[in-house]
Amino acid sequence: MLVNIGTPDSPDCADVRKFLAAYLNDPRVIVLPRIRRTLLVKGVIVPFRMRKSATAYRKLWEGCDDSPLRFYLELTRRKLQEQLGDSVDVWAAVRYGNPSLSAVINAMSRQGYKQWTVIPLFPQYTSSTTGSIEDGVREQARKFGLPQPRIVQQFWFHPAFLKVWQQRLTAHHPENYDMVVFTFHGLPLSHLPKACRTNCTCSPYRGEADYFSLPQRCYKADCHDFAAKIAALCGLDEHRYVVTFQSRISGRWLQPYTDRVLKDLAEKRLKTLVATPSFVSDCLETRVELDMEYRQLFVAGDEQEYRRVEALNDRQEWIDALAEICKM
Repeated sequence: MLVNIGTPDSPDCADVRKFLAAYLNDPRVIVLPRIRRTLLVKGVIVPFRMRKSATAYRKLWEGCDDSPLRFYLELTRRKLQEQLGDSVDVWAAVRYGNPSLSAVINAMSRQGYKQWTVIPLFPQYTSSTTGSIEDGVREQARKFGLPQPRIVQQFWFHPAFLKVWQQRLTAHHPENYDMVVFTFHGLPLSHLPKACRTNCTCSPYRGEADYFSLPQRCYKADCHDFAAKIAALCGLDEHRYVVTFQSRISGRWLQPYTDRVLKDLAEKRLKTLVATPSFVSDCLETRVELDMEYRQLFVAGDEQEYRRVEALNDRQEWIDALAEICKM
């Protein structure tokens, strides 16, 4: 079962409000006692963010019949089913929204499965994405009497995934750009281990065993290690790329911030190639934040060249990699 975090059913305010309220009330997302979290989400965040978020989702939906995230999730499911053949069934769900974990796992429970694997579609582990999906999957499995699944908690280091991103980046000829920006989804500092919030020394990992060790897992280190591996595979030295973090909500999120780095590059008139290794499919963060909002920084910077590497979406090389990741 492939699982993404979710999307509203439509860009209408009512659906966006419903999605935000459910998502932000997840204790994995906002780490506060339940009553404080509920008051914060329902009384402050959702009322103040709903209209802005709905506007962004309308931009995302423009010219589309559905959310790109849900569209590519289903397309990926179909193609992976074709790739794996009749010996295995491939399902797809989202943590929040539709197709819901509850509906999908309920349907699966009628098939009498003895073994199943869940792949959260987040290459790097975070508690607010993969951890939340794991909680939801295990809860619904208990509810509907399915055996507990095997969960692939992260796969950024898998050779097949590294190969996909090497191919994607190479196809855009990074040697023709002054800088390659690897932008990852931001994370509140409070979600990092305490020792990593100010002076993180986790990177580089020394061995593959560390990739599976939760006490040693550090999202920031995972991002930097992934970028370093891809840069090496593509022949980029350390001065030709930078790791940044986008979609921050406050000033206490992982730095450097993507928008500030891009603004600096635009002011210096540097040709920039942007890669998004934490997003396997196009979504609000890629098509609206990067393609529309952040691109404007380069218009202000005398229209210097700015290009984004498309997300993996339903590319065959990504389907091939997923087939290998299923075996982890």
